Amino acid sequence: MAFLLAGEALHLEYPTRVVFDGVTAGVNEGDRIGIVGRNGDGKSSLLGLLSGRVAPDSGRVLVRGGVRIGVLDQSDTLDGAVTLGHAIVGDTPEHVWAGNALVRDVIAGLVPDLPWDAVIDTLSGGQRRRVALAALLVGDWDVLMLDEPTNHLDVEGISWLAAHLKIRWGRTAGGLLVITHDRWFLDEVATATWEVHDQLVEPFDGGYAAYVLQRVERDRQAASIEAKRQNVLRKELAWLRRGAPARTSKPKFRIEAANQLISDVPPPRDQLELSRLATARLGKDVVDLHDAGVSFGDKQVLRHVEWHIAPGERTAILGANGSGKSTLLGLIAGTVAATAGRVKRGKTVQIAVLDQQFRELAEIAGDLVRDVLARARTSYLVAGRELTPAQLLERLGFAREHLSARVGELSGGQKRRLQLLLVLLSEPNVLILDEPSNDVDTDMLAALEDLLDSWPGTLLVVSHDRYFVERVTDQQYAILDGRLRHLPGGVDEYLLLRAAETAVGAARPAADAAAGDAKASAAQVRAARKELTSTERKLDKLAAQVATLHQKMAEHDAADYTGLAALDVRVKAAEGEITELEERWLELSELAD
Repeated sequence: MAFLLAGEALHLEYPTRVVFDGVTAGVNEGDRIGIVGRNGDGKSSLLGLLSGRVAPDSGRVLVRGGVRIGVLDQSDTLDGAVTLGHAIVGDTPEHVWAGNALVRDVIAGLVPDLPWDAVIDTLSGGQRRRVALAALLVGDWDVLMLDEPTNHLDVEGISWLAAHLKIRWGRTAGGLLVITHDRWFLDEVATATWEVHDQLVEPFDGGYAAYVLQRVERDRQAASIEAKRQNVLRKELAWLRRGAPARTSKPKFRIEAANQLISDVPPPRDQLELSRLATARLGKDVVDLHDAGVSFGDKQVLRHVEWHIAPGERTAILGANGSGKSTLLGLIAGTVAATAGRVKRGKTVQIAVLDQQFRELAEIAGDLVRDVLARARTSYLVAGRELTPAQLLERLGFAREHLSARVGELSGGQKRRLQLLLVLLSEPNVLILDEPSNDVDTDMLAALEDLLDSWPGTLLVVSHDRYFVERVTDQQYAILDGRLRHLPGGVDEYLLLRAAETAVGAARPAADAAAGDAKASAAQVRAARKELTSTERKLDKLAAQVATLHQKMAEHDAADYTGLAALDVRVKAAEGEITELEERWLELSELAD
C-alpha cells in the first residue's frame, strides 16, 4: 500500500509531563485507524502532531507530496458571523455544489433540517458541530483526522457517518484516523486500532472487538498486575462473543482464541438473581404511565404513553433530538407533570438521575474529593463484595492521587466518575442515565458497564452510544411522533422506522407542490396573512416566556436540582416550539407576498 504520512521518533513534552517519547507511527493508503486510550493520555496530541498542527520537541513528521489532510477538532472553529450555507460550501454557486453527489449526501446526512441562511452564532452547540463536520466532509481529502466526530450526533447521524466513511474512498485508497469513545462506530469503520498509553502508541489489528481480544491476550501473557481491568475486559469480551457475534465476524478476529479465553467467564448479568433482588428492594410497583401525555402550550410532546416499568427492568429510550426523551425521563422522575393521563409511582421507589450537567457538584466544587467521600457511606456492596467509596472510585478509573484534588479542578471525565459514585451511594432503586457516555473514555465505559452488571435495580438509559445501549440494557423503546413504541428488533428496527418516517416526510412537499402548481388565490393569501399575524404574536409570547424562565433559573436555588430540571425542560420545550413557528413563519411569508 502507498505511503501517506508518518511520524518518526516523535517526542512531545509539556512542563508537567512527557506525552510521547520516541513514537513512530504511519498511515498508508486504505488504512482506517481508530484511536483509543484514557482521557489525557495524548490522543488529540497525536492527531495534532501527525496533522502538522503541533510541532514535536524532537523527531519529524513526513507527508507524501500532494497529500491533502482534513482535520476535525474537538473545539468549535467556525466563524460565527457567516451563514450555515457559506460555512459548508463557501462562495461556490448553488448549481455547482448541488450537482456534486458527495456534497448533496453530506448535507442530507448531517444538516437536512437546518435553514441554509441561518447565521452560525444562532445555532446550538450540537448544530454547530454538525455544520463543522459537514464543512469538512464536503472537501476532497486524501486523509481525514476526526477528533470525537460522533459528539452531538444521534443514533441516525452516527449510523450515517459510519456508512459515509466506509464508502468515501475505495478499499485501497484514502486514510482515516478517528478518535472516539463510540465503540460501535469503531467496529464499523476501523480496520486497525491504536491504543495511546504510557507515552507510546501501540497498534492492534481490527476494530474495537478485535482490540479487546488482543489486549486481553497481551495482559494475560505478560501476567499484568492490572487484574481488575483485565477482568472487566474479559467480561466485555464474553459479551461481545455471546451477545453480539456479528461484531466479531471480521477475518482477523481469532474466534477460537476468544472462545478459549472466555470459557470460564459467566454471562455478564445473572438475570434471575438481579430480578429477585430488584423485586425485594422495590416491590412489584415501580412506575406506571397510563395514557400519559405532556404538552407545553399548543405543542404536544408526548401522547398516549402506556408503560408499566417493572422491577429490575433495563430499558433504553431512543429518539431523534427534540423527540421528547428528556421529557419522558422527567415524567418518570416526577420533574415534569403529565398534562394528560396519569403517572403512578410505587411507595418504595427512590429515583436518582445522572444527567448531562454537573449541578450537584457545583456546591461542593471547593471540597477535596477525599472529604466528599468521607461524608458518604462507609461501604457499598458490589457483586457480593463490600467496597469503600475510595475503592469504588478506583474501580471506575480514578487514580488515588486525584483524591487530594478539589472537585472543581477535576476534568469532565473525572467529574462524571464522581457524579456516578455519589448517585450510587445514595442507594436509589431506580437509576436514570441521561447520556452517560459523554466526557468518558472507552476504559471508563467498560468499568461503568461492569458496575451496572451487578446493580440490582431498575435502569433507564437515554444514550446515542449504540454499543453502551446494547451492552447494559435488555430492551429498547423509541419515541416516534410523540408515542412510545417497543422495538423488538432493537436499534436496527429503530433506524428502519426512522428511515421510513423521513421518506414519508420528504414525499409530502413534493405531493403538495404537484397539487398546487397554480398561483395562490386571493383567499389563500388572506388566510396566510392572518396566520402570519397570529404566528408573530405566538413568537413574541414564547420569547417572553423563555426570558422569564431564564430569569427564574438564574434566581433559583442551585441546590434544588428537581426545580431547576423542571425549568430547564420547560425552556427546551418552548425553544423547540419557537423553532417550529419560525419555520412556519418563513413559509407563510412567501405565500403572503
